[in-house]
Amino acid sequence: MEGVLVRKIKKICVFCGANSGKDVAFVNAAFHLGEVLGKRKIDLVYGGGKLGLMGCVSTAVAQHERQVLGIIPSAFTINNLVGETCGKEIKVATMQERLVMMMELSDAFIALPGGFGTLEELFQMISWAQLSIHNKPIGVLNINGFFNGLLSFVDHAVKQEFITPRARKILISATTADELVDKLQAFRFEPDPALSKLKWSPSSSQKEKLDLTLRL
Repeated sequence: MEGVLVRKIKKICVFCGANSGKDVAFVNAAFHLGEVLGKRKIDLVYGGGKLGLMGCVSTAVAQHERQVLGIIPSAFTINNLVGETCGKEIKVATMQERLVMMMELSDAFIALPGGFGTLEELFQMISWAQLSIHNKPIGVLNINGFFNGLLSFVDHAVKQEFITPRARKILISATTADELVDKLQAFRFEPDPALSKLKWSPSSSQKEKLDLTLRL
């Protein structure tokens, strides 16, 4: 990336399925992403446990002796529902608290194939970036065209003028882990002039009550 100012990324949060999916390529890509993060000396933040693609990526990162942090709602730990987290684990009370902590502790975000939970996490981070709550890069690893339909929908929403071209740049995509990490490192945040004026820094006494669920 000669001539490009590279963003320093020390921790990446990965959103992905607690299932492995139908295509073995999803599992292989999750392990490979973990290997890429490990070789680049990037630590992992994820949703905890060892199920599905979440277990694959966390295991690979740990095998490369990088730190793994699982942030998991306490409800999921009852009866060992999601298995043992590969690394350090932080228990939280709610799904929203989990996502806020992920945002605060990570330098960038990657979504692998997954279901509704993965999509919610992905779009929540995109929405918060649009609102200038954070300015961190967000990307999808488009394995075997898994996210083609989603990316086409987003582009359709741009054409229909529900998403601005500026906001569309928030969502990065690539077909390989190395390419995606390179793009995340090269990302330059372009805040919306109007939305960037919003104030999202409450006093410390109100911080725990902050509701970040606002969507446009």
